[in-house]
Amino acid sequence: MAKVSSEQLGTEPIGQLLIRQAVPASIGILVMSLNILVDSIFVGNWIGSIAIAAINVVLPVSFFIGALGMAVGIGGSSIISRALGADNKAKAVKTFGNQITMTLLVTISMALLGLYFADFLIPAFGGKGSIFELAKVYYTIVLYGIPFLGLCMMGNTVIRAEGKPKFAMVAMIIPSIGNLLMDYVFIYVFDWGMHGAAWATTIGYVLCFGYVLYFFLSKNSELKLTRYCFILDFTIVKEISSLGFVTLSRQAVVSITYLLMNNILFNLGGEAMVAVYAIIGRMLMFALFPVFGITQGFLPIAGFNYGAKHFARVKESIFTAVKYAALLATLVFLGLFIFPTEIASLFLSSRPDQSDLELATNAFVLEHTPSAMRWVFAATPIIALQLIGAAYFQAIGKAIPALLLTLTRQGFFFIPLILILPRFCGELGVWISFPISDLLATMVTGLYLRKEIKHTL
Repeated sequence: MAKVSSEQLGTEPIGQLLIRQAVPASIGILVMSLNILVDSIFVGNWIGSIAIAAINVVLPVSFFIGALGMAVGIGGSSIISRALGADNKAKAVKTFGNQITMTLLVTISMALLGLYFADFLIPAFGGKGSIFELAKVYYTIVLYGIPFLGLCMMGNTVIRAEGKPKFAMVAMIIPSIGNLLMDYVFIYVFDWGMHGAAWATTIGYVLCFGYVLYFFLSKNSELKLTRYCFILDFTIVKEISSLGFVTLSRQAVVSITYLLMNNILFNLGGEAMVAVYAIIGRMLMFALFPVFGITQGFLPIAGFNYGAKHFARVKESIFTAVKYAALLATLVFLGLFIFPTEIASLFLSSRPDQSDLELATNAFVLEHTPSAMRWVFAATPIIALQLIGAAYFQAIGKAIPALLLTLTRQGFFFIPLILILPRFCGELGVWISFPISDLLATMVTGLYLRKEIKHTL
């Protein structure tokens, strides 16, 4: 890989720079999302559709703890990008050291608490009936690897803040490939069932950590740590926390959403309805990878140029990112709208030895998933403005607007809608809550962003 300097974030043409930053990010997210998608297909075909529902129950807990690392990473990376833009490398290095200490403290503590309260948390997130035992197996093993996941998610954002998107891409690809290979060996060859799926995921986290550690110890990183960097500095911790709280709040709301959705859908249609949502959840992670890639590529560009006071470049980066992301989101929408039945069928087993429960679940999922998927992704073409707008405020260090815009869709609109609409519209009320909340959140974000561009940029 060619050596890339962070200074290029302030000099290259925005369109070219955004593509250079976003393509590796998109590839990394694509591979990670494919990992989740194919992992679910393997689990559905080799273990059963109830196992997919079990993983869907575990994800919000494990992802929330792992997202603590991402919160520390994004909060600190905003500081690092602006510090590098202002030519203050000492602050950037000190911030990185503090990020490592904070990530270790919070992820290990939360993983231990998560294991202690496992029997309470799993049913609370919808792990009821025949889902519980499979979910507990997966949950327990995956939590062993969560501190490694937290360090990976934190380190990945710092690699991007240094302007090294290709290395960040590789860091996302390695655990995905490792997980899929381990899936094949542990589930298909060794027939370890849910234990195999869980250990494959955990080993993937460890492989990712190994690569991230290699990057920061090599000559490729500009951030060379000394022991004093790991000593927590109150000012830096406070700034990391205020900015990282945006990401953490978003993941907390996502986890609450999973909790509510799994329980509401279980009450509407049992394990089979939870399996429908599990498939749609995988597509939400997978299908939007190019839009998330543009957002990830946009963050260091906006942060660096804002720190360097190149406001014209910041403004240009906003418009360019929204334009590219909207085009890609529209293509995603068309694909999902045309092929929902084919997508749903990929997750369902065709084994001849399935139980009556599995056969009934598969038939229910195949009947209900296509229409649900069309509703869930109905507003996809307009979400680019929502995602880029919230990311902009986080990139430039404005924590309060970033927090409010991050919580707008799921916290202020979606959660109230799924608590109200299913009472009147049943299952349909759940699915139409998605596009309604997307539309309302995009309108609010557009107003905030227009005001910011007019008065600041």
